[in-house]
Parts: sequence; structure tokens; C-alpha cells
Amino acid sequence: MIKNKYNIVGVMSGTSLDGIDLVYVSFEKKEHWDFNIIHAETVAYSEECVETLRGLVGCTLEDLKVIDVEYTNFQAEVIKSFISKYNLNDIDAVCSHGHTALHQPEKGLTYQIGNLPKIAELIGERVVCDFRVQDVEYGGQGAPLVPIGDKLLFADYDFCLNLGGFANISTDIDGNRIAYDICPVNIVLNHYVKPLGLDYDRGGEIAGTGNINADLLNQLNALEFYKSPYPKSLGLEWVRTNILPLVDDFKLEINDVLCTFVEHIATQLAAEINKKEQASVYITGGGVYNTYLIERLKTYTRNTIIIPENSIVEFKEALIFGFLGVLKLRDEINCLQSVTGANKDHSSGKIYLP
Repeated sequence: MIKNKYNIVGVMSGTSLDGIDLVYVSFEKKEHWDFNIIHAETVAYSEECVETLRGLVGCTLEDLKVIDVEYTNFQAEVIKSFISKYNLNDIDAVCSHGHTALHQPEKGLTYQIGNLPKIAELIGERVVCDFRVQDVEYGGQGAPLVPIGDKLLFADYDFCLNLGGFANISTDIDGNRIAYDICPVNIVLNHYVKPLGLDYDRGGEIAGTGNINADLLNQLNALEFYKSPYPKSLGLEWVRTNILPLVDDFKLEINDVLCTFVEHIATQLAAEINKKEQASVYITGGGVYNTYLIERLKTYTRNTIIIPENSIVEFKEALIFGFLGVLKLRDEINCLQSVTGANKDHSSGKIYLP
């Protein structure tokens, strides 16, 4: 029976490798969908786990299947601990993105580890997961999937911009939701501070001490991806092929690399949000805390930048993957043809019972 209120555990692991984000959230269908985040936390990955996940793109399919089993077991334990910690005994479903191991939609390939059927048995709850595969089978990019949540949960804003491992954006154009990846963000910035023994450049402080290398900036901005029309999406493979070798060829000091790449990010973000005038831009994701990046973005736009409370900044994707699961349980559209380029709107994901 279709209900109007759902208690959901939403689970997300992104390309920035910060850890597993978990939310316990209540969704209610009134005139519009409302939500209330009750509990939220991030469980950090160990350094060993980060190295494993960072190396996924170099793995064979057989290797990935072995890692998938290990990661599914690990993720199940993390989810069970979250449920136990907050004594959650009224859960309609655990809705999980898993972790992207392989994403080459142009070849019809996408693989998220942590979505094996046994996860429902391990957790002891109904699980909705593996949201990307069906879209790729329908000819879509399999990404981004968050825009249906932007449309139904955050409709008051002209743009929803997320700054995570990659920047992605969604907006309505002529009544259709359009969304796409813009450029790499934390996946590159974090890579270049790692030799300093840091996980990230806090507040963009190191970037702020650097100088822009105009030649590198011009070459970054000239990359073919930025000229391509949507739908389009990015993955770690693209970064390793197109970004890192280009940056490394310049042999710059780390602060100059960061300064130049932040300028590149700000330039690409502004190019998208300036397509509408007097627009409200709702920004979430870890990149929000890079104050130097946000300041550089503001120099390129007159649109209104809105940064919400921390629970939304940090957990919006986990929240929305929880919402995607609700829509799947209701057999309602949660994946938009106008966003991914699939041959039809559809209700994506798999439902596993304990």
C-alpha cells in the first residue's frame, strides 16, 4: 500500500572519499513533499579503505566483484551501527547509492559497489539501491540522479549547485529539469594537498597564497568536455586522463596549482549560473567550506548565492538518495530523461528484502 509518510535511512558515498554519509529522515507527501532530517553523520573511511576506493578504476571486473563483496559487508556494518546508535526501530527502507567503481556510460557501463542483494539480509531491513544501472541500460548517462530531488524538494531555487568531488548543477528550462556535471572540484583539490599530509585545503587557505598560471588556466578551460552539450557526466577516469597529466606537466608549486584550479572551477561554475539573470543559486557539498572558492565565484556573478544550514550542505545527496528510494517504493518516476538522456523517464533502482 502506498503511504504518504516514510522513515528512511539514506546512504551516500561520493567521489571525494570523505566517508559514508548517513541520514535518518522523515518524508511526507502533502501538497508538496516535505522532509525532516532527524539524525545525520559521516563515517570516515580508513586510509586503507581510501586507497582501495581510489584504485578502483584500475581494477579488473573480477577484482571489482571481490571488492564489492567486502565493501557490501563493510557498508552493512556501518548502516547497522547507525541504526543501533540512534535506536531506529521504525524504518521503511534503507536507500543506498553505494560507491561508484566504474562509470563509462558511453560504453554502457556503470558499476556501484555495495549494492549486492545480501545487503538487505545483513542489515535486516528492506533496501532500495543500485539506482544508476537501469538508466544506462536505457541509453542514459546514469547521472546525475539528484535533480529529481532538487525539483521536488528544493523547487524555490533557480539553480541547485553541488560542490563535491565534482560540481553538478540542476535547473528548470522550459518546464524540463536539466542537470549535468560541470567540472571536477574536491577530487582534484584534495589530490594536490595529499603530499602535504592534508585531506583538504581548509577554507582554501593554501590556494589563497598562490598565483594563477594563465597558461594552465587557459588550457584547462579549453578542454573539450566544457564545450559539450548536456546531458554529460564526469568520472575519476576522465580526471586521470585529462586533468592530472595536464596540471603535472607545468610542475608548479602546490599553492599555485590550487590557486589556478580554484580559478578554473569558479570560471566554469559562473559560466553556467550566469545563463540566468537575477537567479538564486542554492549551493551544497563540501566545496561550500572552501571560502576562497566561494569568494572567487562571487567575483564572476551577480546572482544570489545561498548556502543553507550544515545538515543540508553536508547531507543533501544522502537525503535525496533516500528520496529516490521513496519514489521507487511508490513506483514513481525518479530518473528524468531530460537529465540523463535516457530514452524515457523511469523509476530506477532495485528493492531487496531481508
